[in-house]
Amino acid sequence: MILINLLPHREAARKRRKDLFNLALAISAILGGLIAGTIYLWYQAAISQQQGSNLVLETEIKKLEGQIKDIAGLEAEIAALRARQQAVEDLQSDRNLPVHLLTELVNQLPDGVYINKMSQQEQVVSISGVAQSNERVSELLRNLANNTPWFSKPELIEITAGSASISAKEQRRVFNFNIKVKLMRASEAEKLAAKQAEAAALAASAPQTAASTAQPKL
Repeated sequence: MILINLLPHREAARKRRKDLFNLALAISAILGGLIAGTIYLWYQAAISQQQGSNLVLETEIKKLEGQIKDIAGLEAEIAALRARQQAVEDLQSDRNLPVHLLTELVNQLPDGVYINKMSQQEQVVSISGVAQSNERVSELLRNLANNTPWFSKPELIEITAGSASISAKEQRRVFNFNIKVKLMRASEAEKLAAKQAEAAALAASAPQTAASTAQPKL
């Protein structure tokens, strides 16, 4: 006897495949959702942790900024105290400046140069006088620049030719000059004098060193 299957087996197989495909899609969607949710939660946890770290850093930064402000205030106070101390020391040393001014000026004044007027404004001294020649004025400038630590930066402001009456019948040609020079404070003069002494010692020892080097070896 021949058996004939009249049931729609192809449609049933197609339905089973479709059901399996839909089930696979659902499972994939669920797995994808779980993975996406896990990644999202991980990122949220990382962001929360970073935000917490940032908050701690901001708190520490604010503390450090406060400490820096305190340190800056202390440094400003220290600088102000040092400036006051230096001002007091300068005032104490400046009391003897007129003595040094007159003493050094007399020592550095060449022959044939006479001072008519002298004024001081802070550390700048203006000197007006008469010289027998231009060379005498140049010598005075060199002396003030090189021979004393109490003066620095001498500057010739003006020099003009004139005449001076020696007697009723005799007149002599002279040169009227005006010089400005900086008067050094005691602390500055001491430092400059020490440098000049050191340079002089080095210059004196240099020929001896050269002579000892040039001696032939036996």
